[in-house]
Amino acid sequence: MAMKHRAGAALALLTTSALLVAGCNGGESETPNEEEPFQKPVTLTWWHNASQDGPGKTYWEKVAKDFSTLHPTVTIQIEAIETNQLQRTRLPAALLTNDPPDIFQAWGGGEMREQVEADYLKDITDQVKTEVADMGSAAEIWQVDGKQYGLPFRMGIEGVWYNKDLFAKAGITAPPTTFEELNAAVTKLKAINVTPIALGAGDKWPAAHWWYNFALRACSVDTLKKASVDLVFDDPCFVKAGEDLKTFIATEPFQQNFIATPGQNDPTSANGLLANGKAAMELMGDWNRGTLETVAEDPAKLTKFLGWFPVPAISGSPGDPKAALGGGDGFACAKNAPPECVEFLKYIVSPEVQKGYAGTGTGLPVVKGAADAVTDPALKSILEATAGATYVQLWLDTAFGSTVGNAMNDAIVAIFAGNGTPQQVVDAMKAAARK
Repeated sequence: MAMKHRAGAALALLTTSALLVAGCNGGESETPNEEEPFQKPVTLTWWHNASQDGPGKTYWEKVAKDFSTLHPTVTIQIEAIETNQLQRTRLPAALLTNDPPDIFQAWGGGEMREQVEADYLKDITDQVKTEVADMGSAAEIWQVDGKQYGLPFRMGIEGVWYNKDLFAKAGITAPPTTFEELNAAVTKLKAINVTPIALGAGDKWPAAHWWYNFALRACSVDTLKKASVDLVFDDPCFVKAGEDLKTFIATEPFQQNFIATPGQNDPTSANGLLANGKAAMELMGDWNRGTLETVAEDPAKLTKFLGWFPVPAISGSPGDPKAALGGGDGFACAKNAPPECVEFLKYIVSPEVQKGYAGTGTGLPVVKGAADAVTDPALKSILEATAGATYVQLWLDTAFGSTVGNAMNDAIVAIFAGNGTPQQVVDAMKAAARK
C-alpha cells in the first residue's frame, strides 16, 4: 500500500511462532507524559477498511462496543472505508488536517516511515512493550528507527485462491507448484471454457502483485532487502520480472476486460468472479477469505470448493522458490490522539479479541494461540505455508513507500494494458526514488 523515502525493512524468516505471537496487559500500563486514560469522557474516531457488510465489519463493531462497555468514558465512532479509498485518498487528506481520525488502518513499512517523518503518528513505544515483546518480528513492520508507531492484528502470505471443483472438472489433479504447471492448468481450464484467473486491474494493486511475485522469483533475497532499504533498482532482475510478466500475460489467463475490473467488494469484481464460480483462480492475500464470502451468492458452496496454494516457483530462477510475498494489517494512533487510543489499540491485539478475529475467517491473527481458532481449511493452508516460507517480503509498494510504490504500480498496469514495457517500470521506480 504506499508513501515515500527510505523504505521499511523487509521481513526476514517468519515462522508461525514469530508471526502468531502477542499478548496484552489489558491496558494496565501507565502512559508516560500523558494524563491517565479513562478519567473523563472521550470520543475516539476509528477508520478501518472492513467496509463491506460481513463478518469483519460486524466483528469490529462488536470490539468497539465491548471496549466501551469495559470503559464507559470512551465512545468510539467507526467509519468503514474501502481500502483503496482509505489508503490513497481519505487518510492522506485527513492526516494533512488538524482533525485526523484518532485510530486508523496502518500498513507499516515505507509508508509508515513517511507518516512518521511528517510527524503524523503517536510514538507508542513505552506503552506497548509487552505486546511488542510477545509479537516477535511481526511487530517490526510497524517500527521506524526502533520506535513503535502501530501494532498489527493480521499477518499472512499471499497465494492463489482456487476453485477445487473447476480444477477437478478440468482434470487438474493437484495445485500447481511451478509456473510451468500453472500454465498447463490455464490451458486445461480454457479447454472447458472457464476463465482461468480473475484479475482486478482496475484497482491497479491486484495486477501489480503479479509483478511483485515475478520479482520475488527473479531477484535474490539480498537484492530485495537492499532495494527495500536503499531504493536502488539497478539489478537486472527487476527488468526480468517485467519480462516474465509479459510472457505470462501473453498466455491470456485473465477474464475479458480485466484492465477495468475492480479487485474486491462487488459480484462483478475479480473476487466476485472467483466466489461465484465464474473464474478458477485469483492471486490475493489471506484477507481474501472474508472478502470472498461477502460477495458470494452461495457462501456454503464457496466454503466447499475454495482452496489455496502458494505462488508457484519458476524453474531455474535465481530467486528463492520458498520465499513469499506477505504483510499484514495494523492500526496506528494519530500524534495528538488521547491516551485512550493506545489502550484501544492494545485491546484490539489482546488474546481474546484476536481469537474472536480468527474465528471470523477474515484473516490470520498475530497473537500466539489465537491461530487455534482458525477453522477454515484454506486459511490453515496459509498458516502452514507461512511457517514453511524461508523469507517473507513485505508488499513492495508498502516496503518502497508511496512515491515509488504508486509510480511502480502505474507502470506495471501499463504493461497489462499493452502500452508499457519492463524497462519503463524500473525507470519509473528510479525516477520516483530520486524525488
